[in-house]
Amino acid sequence: MAEPTAPPAAPSLQELQHWTGVLGRAQQMMMEAGIDMMAQLPAAKAAPAFPAMFDPAQAMRAGAAFWTDTLQLWQRFLDPAHAVPAAESPEHAKDRRFRAPQWREDPVFDFLRQSYFLIADHMVKGVDSLEGVEPRQKEQIRFATQGFIDAMSPTNFPATNPEVIEKIVETRGENLLKGLQNMLADIAKGQMTQSDTSAFELGRNLAMTPGKVVRRTPLYELIQYAPATKQVFETPLVIFPPWINRFYILDLTAEKSFIRWAVEQGLSVFVVSWRSADASMKDVVWDDYVERGQIDAIDTVRDLLGVESVHAIGYCVAGTTLAATLALLTARGEADKVKTATFFTTQVDFAEAGELSLFVGDEQLKMIDSLSSDGYLDGRYMATTFNLLRGRDLIWNYVTNNYLLGADYAPFDLLHWNADVTNLPAKWHQSYLTDLYRDNKLVVPGAMQIAGTPIDLSTVKTPSYIQAGREDHIAPAHSVWKITDHFAGPLRFVLAGSGHIAGVVNPPSANKYQYWTNEAKVSSLADFVAGATETKGSWWPDWMQWIEAADATRVAARGARIPGKGKLEALADAPGEYVKTR
Repeated sequence: MAEPTAPPAAPSLQELQHWTGVLGRAQQMMMEAGIDMMAQLPAAKAAPAFPAMFDPAQAMRAGAAFWTDTLQLWQRFLDPAHAVPAAESPEHAKDRRFRAPQWREDPVFDFLRQSYFLIADHMVKGVDSLEGVEPRQKEQIRFATQGFIDAMSPTNFPATNPEVIEKIVETRGENLLKGLQNMLADIAKGQMTQSDTSAFELGRNLAMTPGKVVRRTPLYELIQYAPATKQVFETPLVIFPPWINRFYILDLTAEKSFIRWAVEQGLSVFVVSWRSADASMKDVVWDDYVERGQIDAIDTVRDLLGVESVHAIGYCVAGTTLAATLALLTARGEADKVKTATFFTTQVDFAEAGELSLFVGDEQLKMIDSLSSDGYLDGRYMATTFNLLRGRDLIWNYVTNNYLLGADYAPFDLLHWNADVTNLPAKWHQSYLTDLYRDNKLVVPGAMQIAGTPIDLSTVKTPSYIQAGREDHIAPAHSVWKITDHFAGPLRFVLAGSGHIAGVVNPPSANKYQYWTNEAKVSSLADFVAGATETKGSWWPDWMQWIEAADATRVAARGARIPGKGKLEALADAPGEYVKTR
């Protein structure tokens, strides 16, 4: 007969005092922060009833399948010796949230993990089986369901995460106090922290490429970079980054900087640094970003260097705007001002614009309007929206690491830039979401006007280089491809490995990812991929060869080619003042 198990020893007075102190300090932190979440919540609105979308027979079949899978899971848990092992999907097997060995080695946590996956899979199947629902509404339900699934992961709760439990024991609860401190700090600033905010400084270890601000307007600063070669290409390069983010995504650390690399290839590089919106920009609209932004910068560079044309790059929304700029210049008979155009992850046809289009319904637009009463939209709203698109990686990962485990923030230049938000002019933002994302007017000839001139993308004959990211969740590759359906000039399409940022910021020295090209004339992305040639590494050299083929003429890097030595005096050192304005 087995000896009876001795009852656990009662905690000592010292232990009780310690844990009482931990709880007391936590309560004090909460009180000092003045948190009263319920008082801040608006009155809940009754959720609209779903339309009749359930087939009873199908619902019964789904329920039976769920309970069958659940019983099998219980059998494996209660009688592992005789149960049929579960066949784990590749997606579940590589889920990084459950990489800790305890999730498979400990039967209880393994059961939690498998239960979570089982419920998640059946919830998604339930959405897929809905009938009588419009495709857009089904996608919205799927997105909301996936967000709920990610939020309810057992990794997000202290009592069901073995790593958190071990950390609580190891630190005697100090990790929870540190995590609470991190959470309260984020609540106070209204934004989740993802990287060590003290690790980077503009001009010190970010945005370090030497240059000068040579023009400043109420909308942008124009930065001219110092040449790194004795001779430079005669045709300069003007880069238009998106004003939704800071320009230095293209000038991160020296090793990752596209701007530095382009300068080293012999290009005279200019970059537009957009001003973060404030109340003074309440009347700024898309026309302003075309006329007072892109065309003004193009004309400034042409006049400064005495050249007929420029190479232009547009990234994301600035690429969409560049397409409109080219159409407007064409309508005015001035298309020759831009010798070539390059589009980084750019959409002009928003018929299949991806998950961001789920945020442009009438209710969402009304909410955005209510958040923009001062004439601009706080950049933290857009940051949250983009984070929601990858909530598992950009939200819940940090809830676990920084709030539950109390881990120190790691220095990461890309995440530092991601959190460096900019405000958006309200009128521009509303019209952009309405006219482009919702109504898709840009691809309808004459449906949109810039400064009173109707524009038509089908008239654009400017040679164009179009780069898309294979895993881009913001501008899906199949959506970027649609540019080829609307432009009339010679096009080169390149599909890069990775996504919206890493697919662009991929220097040759890193030797990461790959890209695909296809010299044949094809009519769809699927046909492009089917006949594409894969090349390891960065697509940047391919782009540079394309630029040189367009115009290989070089001139001496002197006079106006040196920032501040031409007719425009240097106003400030790069990266300028606007990029630092919060």
